[in-house]
This record gives sequence, structure tokens and C-alpha cells, in this order.
Amino acid sequence: MSATVTDIAFAPLLPLWLLVPYAVAAAAVLLYACSRRAPGTIWRALTLVALGVALANPAIVRERREALPDIALVVVDRSASQGIEGRAGQSQAALAQVLERLHRLDNLDVRTITVDPVAAASEDALPGSGTRLFGAVSRALADVPREALSGIVLITDGAVHDAPETLEGLGFDTPVHALLTGHRGESDRRIELLDAPRYGIVDKPVTLGFRVLDDNDVGSVPVTLTIDGQEPLTYDVPVGERYEVRFAPDHAGMSVVRLDAALREDELTPVNNSAVIAVNGIRENLKVLLISGEVHSGERVWRNSLKSDTSVELVHFTILRPPEKPDNTPIRELALISFPVRELFEEKLSEFDLIIFDRYRKRGVIPEGYLQSIADYVLDGGAMMIAAGPDFASPLGLHNTVLGELMPLRPSGVVLEEPFHVTPTEIGLRHPVTADLAGIDGDPPPWGRWFRQIDAEPGQGDVLLNGAQGRPLLILMRAGEGRVAELLSDQMWLWARGYEGGGPSQELLRRTAHWLMKEPDLEENAIRARALGNRIAIVRQSLEDRQEAVSVIAPSGETTEVTLEPGAPGRASGEVTVGEAGLYRIVAGDLETVVSVGELNPLEWRSPQAGEDLLAPIVEASGGRITWIADDRLPSIRRVAPERDRSGQGWIGMLDHARYIVRGIDSLPLLPPWLALLLFVGGLAAAWRAEGR
Repeated sequence: MSATVTDIAFAPLLPLWLLVPYAVAAAAVLLYACSRRAPGTIWRALTLVALGVALANPAIVRERREALPDIALVVVDRSASQGIEGRAGQSQAALAQVLERLHRLDNLDVRTITVDPVAAASEDALPGSGTRLFGAVSRALADVPREALSGIVLITDGAVHDAPETLEGLGFDTPVHALLTGHRGESDRRIELLDAPRYGIVDKPVTLGFRVLDDNDVGSVPVTLTIDGQEPLTYDVPVGERYEVRFAPDHAGMSVVRLDAALREDELTPVNNSAVIAVNGIRENLKVLLISGEVHSGERVWRNSLKSDTSVELVHFTILRPPEKPDNTPIRELALISFPVRELFEEKLSEFDLIIFDRYRKRGVIPEGYLQSIADYVLDGGAMMIAAGPDFASPLGLHNTVLGELMPLRPSGVVLEEPFHVTPTEIGLRHPVTADLAGIDGDPPPWGRWFRQIDAEPGQGDVLLNGAQGRPLLILMRAGEGRVAELLSDQMWLWARGYEGGGPSQELLRRTAHWLMKEPDLEENAIRARALGNRIAIVRQSLEDRQEAVSVIAPSGETTEVTLEPGAPGRASGEVTVGEAGLYRIVAGDLETVVSVGELNPLEWRSPQAGEDLLAPIVEASGGRITWIADDRLPSIRRVAPERDRSGQGWIGMLDHARYIVRGIDSLPLLPPWLALLLFVGGLAAAWRAEGR
């Protein structure tokens, strides 16, 4: 918008400190002349005035001005609490009316920004940090001169967690008006976690502390506790008081613990009536029973590997002398200590997490009845590993006992005596036990050779490593609720000794043992997730290549589909950006995991009631006005001067700074030099003539 403004301007020919004495002297002369009634006084006055005006140099100035628009900012709150029934509709209707009224005003540039979880997440805000309206305002006005800001209109429920306490904290002097969604006097019931454990030792109790808050005056509330979807437990919890429950994780890995407070009939939202945490169960002192059938070169490898694992408690027995030795010494007197068969396999068998038979063969030390107990132990969830020696291929091998029914492969009776390189199978390149072993992706891997392997017929299980003539070397299998592994060679010690560069003996043995003991990170068919700030990184582990979608379920129940892209063999990965804080469920078919993002008690849901308390100080200090959309008529909007009231009954104001830039200037002197000279000379002549009479 352009306009022309006319004004009178002065450009003195002499500095002011000379013009002022001239004016004083001229006035004194005229006063003296008047007092003496001197003739020609009028002409002298005309001469002095003409000279003074000429020295002041007045001119008519015409400016061609172009008006600059002011900036009005409309901020729309789309945070999670705005999803409470009715608020989104109120917000949308108010936005349409506000924009329509602002666009009627002249010389006003209207800008609209939306603050929602996705927008906050895209700016790397940590989920759970609350609704940051004023942070969004600062970013939106980063390039706006403060003198150009006309006003701010907030459309929100009032649950704003970064409102400054003073106008100075706002950073600019402009009216802030709030249009509130929701209703006055809302009340809600919610659970607040006070002490939430993230880790716990399996079968040892941990404490979960929480309290129930209710805006209504109630004495106690029923709260149910559910662990991994099992039968819930119900507690009668006093409102407003700390309450503790104790539970023990019963397995390694994540346990999902959920608290649910009973819903009220007039519940504002059910979202904060539930609290979900994930407790990572850690198994302490894994007990391993190692039974070596004889003293041999590889025995120390097993012992050293298991002893170096701080999470393993090892019990090791070695059969020092076979019963077929030609003397009559009783078997129990051949060992350094008596082999406690009954104590191990009858009384304490269930205490062990893994039993390893290292080059063990039938020799009457462990009766068949106890071998049956071991088989039952495995089927009920235990673990067993067979590290085979040459005797495994003979009729004395354990495959000819009841344990043979649990073994993945049965020996063919042939012992292959030849040098060979250990190589991974297609499954071995995908299985977590072997996939990341150092050098496994070589062709062949740069590991030292072995020289003996027990040949076996094709059977069950997953073959991870091959040996001589491409025959199966390391096999893993599930049996009932338990797990079984077979290593069909006793040459692992060559790697441990560094023969021809050695190989990853300790890491391979450790991973195999921990897979048998059901370590979650080694599961071959699993889905895993971890939080990276406001993102969730998801990895799908499988023995097959899959490009599939997984469901990411937010704490509020909103579901997002994420397609995972294949990467390393057996793995597909993807990421999703999230805006809510809390526990997310990631589901892929029958697999599920959980990951915690941000705070356990998100600010957004601690107090979701609509209210003006958080905004009132800054709104009042800025001269703005708070209006409840549901209860009051939306105010009209008008332009006001900065020094005038900025709001009133039924209206809100946008400042009119009257800013402009000058596009051109035209100047016309009021007293041209020739006219000034004529007046000066003429005045002197007239004064001289008057005096001459």
C-alpha cells in the first residue's frame, strides 16, 4: 500500500547556535525601536523576519511512502491432550473463524503454525517433554523484527509446559491471546509412577512404587497389576498416597508390567489410567554342569571358556579312570572325590541351566535311570550339549542311550581323519550364535584347520557350521521346552592354542552356551527395538530374508506400520520417529517386543485438564485476553495503537505499528533565495525612506 505525505521541513543555512542569538538580537532591536516609536519599525521587522526565514530555509516536503505489514501469529496446539473428545473440533472451528477475522484487517500478514508430536519429534525434541508452544513461537519468529509483531493467538487446551513467567521471558512486547479448548472444571483420574525398576534379577522380587491421583474426593481406587498378560492381581490403593507392589521376573529378557486404575463414569481420558513399564530380567549365576568323560587336550578349553564368563557358575567333573581298567578298585575310589551321581541328577538337577557332556561315553558311571532324568529335564526346559570325541561314533556313544532321542543328528559310525577348514552354512551366516564371529564372511574364513570330525546322518535342527567334506559340525535344536546342541569334533582346542592363526573358540563356545540357556539377544527368530532419542530403531532377526511390515503401537493406542528393509543376512531393519513418551509395543506376526521412549510419566498426561493457570501470567502481563471457546463467544479482532488497550470485553487487539519505508522525496523551498533577497533589500529601502521623512 502506497501513500503520499506532505510536511514542512527546515534545513537551516546556519547552525542552531548562531540562529538563536540572531533571533534574540533581532527581537531586542525591534523592541527598542517600538519603545522609541522609531519610524520604519514595521519595515525593519519585515527585513529581519525575511532574513531569519531565509536562514531557516523552510521547504514543503512530499514523501512517497510504502506501508510495511505487521505480523500476526496463530499457534494451533495439536498435542496428545488435544485428542480428548471435543477439543479437536473446537480447535478447528476456532481456527477458521480467527483466520477469517484476521484476514479482514488491512496491512497484516497472518502466519499459522501447528505444534504436534510429529512436528516436535522432527525437531529432535525428546518425547515426554510436554507441549512446547512458546518454543515453537520462538522458532517461527526467529526472522521477524520485534517491532513488526502485531500479536499472538494461541489455540490450546492450556496444558502448556514452557510458558514464561514474565513478559521479559517472552522476549517481545506484544499481546498474547489464548483461546482455550475443553471445559472449565474438568476432572480426571490417573496413575503416576514414582519408582519404576528397569532391571530385575530373575526370581528375585523388585519393587514398583506408584500413586493414584483423582480430582474427585474418593478414598481408594481398585488397581490391577498384570505381568506378561498373566492373571491380574487387584489392589485397593488409597488415592494420593504412595503404594508399592513387589513382583519377581520369572524369565530373562523383557517382562511387560501393566498397572490399570479403575475407570470413572465421567473419565476425561482413559490413557493415563494405565501405566506400562518394561523390566529387563537378568539371570544371575547361571549354573553349568560340565562332565568330561576323560582327560584330553580340549578339556581345558571348555573349562577356561566357562570360567572366564562372569555370569556362569561352573561345576566340573572329569572321569579320571574308566571302570573297565583291569583292577578291582571300586569306581567311587578312582576319582579324587566321589562322583556325586545321586546328588547331581536326583537332588540338584533342576538347579542347573546347562549340562555339557564332553567326550563322554557309556561306562556305567551314570545309570540309565539318571540319563532318563536328564532327558526329562531337557524336555521341561533345560539345556544339553554334546561335545563329541571318537567314542561318540562307537556303540558306547551317548546316542545309544535315552539321550539319543533328543540329539539332532546320530553318528554314522565313521570318524573322518583329515585336515579341513570350518565353514559357515547359509543358516550359520544368519544365526546370532555364529553370524558375527570374526572372519566368518571370509571364503573360507581365516581360521586354523581341524583334523578330526565325527560323521553323522542328516537329521533335525539347524546346522550352523560344516567341517570335513562339508559334513555338519555344529548343530542346534529345540527339544520340547528345552534346547540341545551337538559339536561333532574335539578339535576346538586347536583354535584356542592359536594353531595356524587359531579361531574364535571362546566366543563360539560362549554364544552356544548362552543360546542353550535362552539368552534373549541370541534368539534366531526375534524382533528387537531400542530408543534413539525420538526415534525407535527396529531389527527383525530371522533365518530367512523377509521384507515385512511391523506394527508400532504407541502408548495412546495409535498404530504405525513400518516396513523393514533387508540388510545383513537374516536381518531386516527400519526406524520410526515418535512423538509420545511411554512404552511402545512392536509387533511382527506372533513376535512382540517393547521399548521405552522418553519419560515414564509424560507431562502431557500428568494433568490433561483444560485450564488457564499456566498461561494467565503471561497473557495478563502482555495485555491479552483468555477466552473459553466452549463457554464464550469468540472475540472480534481489531487493530490498536501500541499505547492503547490491547483487549477488552468481547474483543482482542492486534498492534498497528504503522511501519513504512520511503520510496521517494520531493522538496519545494517556501522562500526561494531570489525572493528572500528581494524582501531583504526592499525592507531596507522602505525603512530608509521612512526614516528620511
